[in-house]
Amino acid sequence: FFSKPSKRRKHRQSFPTYSSHQPPPPHSGHLSQTKRGSNHPLTDMPSDQHQPLLTSDDRETAYEPNEKVHVVGVDDDQHQFDEYGDKTPPFSWRKLWVFTGPGLLMSIAFLDPGNLEGDLQAGAIAGYSLLWLLLWATAIGLLVQLLSARLGVVTGRHLAELCREEYPNWAGKLLWIMTELALIGADIQEVIGSAIALKILTIGFLPLWAGVLITAFDCFIFLFLENYGVRKLEALFGVLIAVMAVSFAWMFGETKPDGKELLVGIVVPKLNSKTIQQAVGVVGCIIMPHNVFLHSALVQSREIDPRKTGRVREALKYYSIESAIALAISFIINLFVTTVFAKAFFGTEIANTIGLGNAGQFLQEKFGGGFVPILYIWAVGLLAAGQSSTITGTYAGQFIMGGFLDLRLKKWARALITRSCAIVPTLMVALIFDSSEETLDSLNEWLNILQSVQIPFALIPLLCLVAKDDLMGVFKIGPVLKTISWFVAVLVMAINGYLLQQFFAEEVSGPVFTSIVIVFTAAYVAFVVYLIWRSVTVSTFGFLKPRSQVM
Repeated sequence: FFSKPSKRRKHRQSFPTYSSHQPPPPHSGHLSQTKRGSNHPLTDMPSDQHQPLLTSDDRETAYEPNEKVHVVGVDDDQHQFDEYGDKTPPFSWRKLWVFTGPGLLMSIAFLDPGNLEGDLQAGAIAGYSLLWLLLWATAIGLLVQLLSARLGVVTGRHLAELCREEYPNWAGKLLWIMTELALIGADIQEVIGSAIALKILTIGFLPLWAGVLITAFDCFIFLFLENYGVRKLEALFGVLIAVMAVSFAWMFGETKPDGKELLVGIVVPKLNSKTIQQAVGVVGCIIMPHNVFLHSALVQSREIDPRKTGRVREALKYYSIESAIALAISFIINLFVTTVFAKAFFGTEIANTIGLGNAGQFLQEKFGGGFVPILYIWAVGLLAAGQSSTITGTYAGQFIMGGFLDLRLKKWARALITRSCAIVPTLMVALIFDSSEETLDSLNEWLNILQSVQIPFALIPLLCLVAKDDLMGVFKIGPVLKTISWFVAVLVMAINGYLLQQFFAEEVSGPVFTSIVIVFTAAYVAFVVYLIWRSVTVSTFGFLKPRSQVM
C-alpha cells in the first residue's frame, strides 16, 4: 500500500467501513502521519516555497486535515469518546450545531435566480395549484442530496474523485466536460440574476455588464473568509439565506396571499394541460448537477473517522437533520415567491411575460410604494440569491475540476480558473442581451435545457456508487432505498426528457439543425446507456473480480 502508485493510478481502491472489532486497511484519504504513496513522513515533504501553487498531498482532497472542523470529543464523555466503534454516540444538540453548515451551502442551489424565476412563473401562470409539486420536488431533492452526503462521509472522498477512478479516462473526461457545461450554464443565470438586482438597486445606473463584473469578482472576497475557517464561510451563507427569507417574507406580508388557497395548493394535487410546462420546470430545476457533486465534498469539512461505524452513523444522522432543516427553509422561501406572484398576476394578461428582469417593476406597479418600495425588497432578495449561488458555484467548480482532473492546485488558483471559465460567456450575454428582456428570457430557457441534459451524468454515477459493496461496505443502500432512488432518478430524467422534447419541437427547424440535434441525441443516449451498463457489469474500479475477493 505504501509503495509508489503508478502514474495512471487507474485501479486505486477505496475500502468499505468495518466494525471496530475488525481493523480495516488504511483508508486512501485518511493517512495521518505519512504521505500517501511515499515512505517518508510529511515533515520531509518539499516546502510550498518551491511549489507555491501545489497542495502538500499527492492527490486532490476536498479539505486539508487542518481545515476540518473537530467533531470527536464534542459533548462526549472523556473516557468514552474514543470507544465508539459499532456503537453510535447519543444525540447532542451541541454536536448538531457543530455539524450544521454544509446543508446551508447545499440548499443555496434550491434558491438560485433560476429557481426564483421558475417560482414566479409557476405562480403567475398556474396560481397556487403547483405548491404540492414544489413540496414533493424539494423532498426528491433532499433524497438525492442525502445520498451524495452518504457517499462523501463513508468514503472520505467526493463524487468527482470517485468518478475519475470508476470510469475509463475518456469517460471520466467526458463526464467532467458535461458537468462543467452544466456549471457554466447555472453560473450565467446566477451572475445575471445578481447583475439585474444591482441594476434595480442603482436605479439603472449600473448596466448588466458592470453588475456581472462586480458579482464575478466579489465572490473572491467572500471565499477569502474560508482562510479564517470553514465555519466563517458557512456563517456568511446563513446570513444570506436570512436576507432572502426576510425579503420574500416581507413581500408575502405586503401582498397578503390567500391562506386557504395556499393550504389547498400544498395538500391537493392539481395538474392540467395548461400548467404542464410550469410543472416540469418546478421539478426540473430542483436537482442541479453541480450541487450533487458539491454536497459530497462539503460533508468532508468535519473530521470523521470512517473506520468506526458508530462515528459514521452519527455523522449521517446529523447531516440528515441539518440538510432537512435547510431544505425546509428553502421550501418556505420558494413558497413565498410562488404565492406572491400567484396573488398578484394569476389570471392576468401579463402572466406569461413575467421574468427576472421585469418582475420587480410589475410588483411595484401592482402594489405601489410603502415604507420600503416592494421593487427594492425584491431586488435585495434577488441579490442575496445571486451572490450566494455564485459563491457556491465557484466552490463547486473547485471540487469538480480538482476531482476529475486530479489537480493539486491551491484553492485560490482553482477558484480563479473556475471563475474565468464562466466570466467570458456571462459578459457576452450581458453585453448582447442588456436591452432585451424577451431575448434574455429566451436565453434562460436554453440554459435550463443545458442543465437538464446533464442531470443523468450526476445521478447515474451517484446511484451506482452508493450501492457498491466494495466501496460503501455496511453503508451501501439497501434494496428498498435503491428501488426508490432509481425510480426518482428515472422520473426526474423522464420529466426533463419531456421538457427537452417540447423545447426542441418548438425551437428546432430546418434539415441541417435537425440532423445535428439527432446526431447529438443519439450520442447522448448511447453515453447514458454506457454509464448504466458499465455500473451493472463492471466492478467499482474498472476490472472484474469475484465477490469473495472483494470482501
